[in-house]
Amino acid sequence: MTRLLIISLTAYFIGSIPFSILITRIITGQDVRTRGSGHAGATNTMRIAGWGAGVLVLILDIGKGALAIWLADVFGRGFIEPAIFRSAAASLVVVGHCWPVLASFRGGMGMATAGGALLYTWPFGFVLGVGLAAAAQLAVRHSARGNILTGVLVGPLWMLFGGGWPRVGVALAVGVVVAIRAVSDWGREYRELWFDR
Repeated sequence: MTRLLIISLTAYFIGSIPFSILITRIITGQDVRTRGSGHAGATNTMRIAGWGAGVLVLILDIGKGALAIWLADVFGRGFIEPAIFRSAAASLVVVGHCWPVLASFRGGMGMATAGGALLYTWPFGFVLGVGLAAAAQLAVRHSARGNILTGVLVGPLWMLFGGGWPRVGVALAVGVVVAIRAVSDWGREYRELWFDR
């Protein structure tokens, strides 16, 4: 139980590293959350600090998710149900990104960090998740509602394609957090599908 708590807290603090805020501030001197969508993520970094900065943030945010699952694997090794360690780390690294203690609990939407957890867990499942996210965005033409749809369906999709319980547990864990986070933007009006102002 102590080890699970340590892994969970570590995952949360990894998720809380606000790469978008740090990189945008270094490049522009601004807080990324004061412009654009107001979210601390790769897309808003692209709007404010340019494509290069946004891609760097995207890679780092994906890395946060993957690192959390790797740590869960390393420190959860030898336990009867390692899937619990993975699922806890997956959900809390995304929680950390969305509500970071290191940035006044105002973070991003969690999609990249969730993607990193999914990519490390099951690369094919990650591809399925990206396809699902793209289809959801095109179907509803609203980023937040598309994220909710993706979050709700990614676990069942993995199950349908034979992901198995340890993998599906991670997909369900990150999916729930992503969906909950996106509810706050349910009524938001977007001028463009991805790059709203």
